[in-house]
Amino acid sequence: MASYKAFRQSGHMPTLFAAFLYFDFSFAVWVLNGAMGPFISEQFHLTQGQIGLMVSIPTLAGAFMRFPLGVLAQYIGRKKAAIVELSAIVLALLYGFLFVKNYHDVLAMGVLLGIAGASFGVALSLGAGWFPTRYKGLAMGIAGAGNSGTAVAALLAPRLAQHFGWQHVYGFAALFMLLPLCVMIFLAQEPPDMEHQSLAEHLSCLWQKDGWAFNFIYIITFGGFLGLATFLPSFYFKQFHVSKIEAGSLTVLATLTGSATRVLGGWLADRFGGITTLSVVFLIALAGLCGLMTSPALAATTLLFMLCFAALGAGNGATFQLVPMRWPATTAVAGSMVGEIGALGGSILPNLLGQSKQHSGSYTTGFIIYASLALLVLIMLRIVARQWTRTWVGAGGRALVSEEVSTVLTYQ
Repeated sequence: MASYKAFRQSGHMPTLFAAFLYFDFSFAVWVLNGAMGPFISEQFHLTQGQIGLMVSIPTLAGAFMRFPLGVLAQYIGRKKAAIVELSAIVLALLYGFLFVKNYHDVLAMGVLLGIAGASFGVALSLGAGWFPTRYKGLAMGIAGAGNSGTAVAALLAPRLAQHFGWQHVYGFAALFMLLPLCVMIFLAQEPPDMEHQSLAEHLSCLWQKDGWAFNFIYIITFGGFLGLATFLPSFYFKQFHVSKIEAGSLTVLATLTGSATRVLGGWLADRFGGITTLSVVFLIALAGLCGLMTSPALAATTLLFMLCFAALGAGNGATFQLVPMRWPATTAVAGSMVGEIGALGGSILPNLLGQSKQHSGSYTTGFIIYASLALLVLIMLRIVARQWTRTWVGAGGRALVSEEVSTVLTYQ
């Protein structure tokens, strides 16, 4: 592994820590309704389809909010954009604590929770902005490991809901969010890699075919991670009739695995290339999904989910080793764009699984459809990678040497 000392000295570690904390707490808030799914569904007697809709609304709302926040960050700075967002999250959670009383209120609250989901592109760009290209994958992997917030929510929210009621969890979350807000204000520094460009130049990544290739990849990796993370508490509660607390604990095992391997995926991508790493993790994820199609027992199901999350988490890290090399001057905007579409993919899996269970009595069809999508995206990756390695990235997806980096700026 690259020397930790060299990595640390090459960037600004307090900003990286602030970015991690910002993303971690925001992610926990984003999936809060999913973590409390068993409590909410039991109180309001929800169907599987209603559960899928409930946990997917924050995902959809967060996806649509990501790109505007990324653009805003390009004009006021990533640190200021993060402070604005964190403040808005606190206000949204206070609203939830005071006013959410029924299922329709929960759906509306899901839109407000989407504010927290907008943090992705800004958090990763802020954390990695101080680091040189050769360490971008690792830096983004560390910042992106904030998706461990799914584990934090799955671990704490059910226990708080059990003792205080699920509506009060919004209030506790508002208090917790003051920590990353203070850290962001006092420790983070705006990275020096900002380039002031016109709005048209910022938006140019939206019209390039590479952007859509990354979108499809991230629909599978991050969309799969997020979709499973929000649906698993309800899945375990309904499928295996475990307690609400145990459903949250089983979810933690899977989500923590995926969060840890995001850092590993970034490091592997730095060393072996993002394209190579993504190809391997897609195959592993496909193997896990195929195993889940057989509806195995609880222990085997948990192990298969851990395998899927490990692969998807590493795939998230590998994807964002490549994005800064493709769009070095507009990483925040490009990252927000890719993250936005990927997060939209996070709404696919809960609805697929919920509808599959409601109409067929089994989750198998949902897993089959998602595995088929993953296979198609893997084939697409292998095709487009041929052009990438001839233009803006090295063999296997490794970073180009410094004199070749200018290729990225002009490649269309």
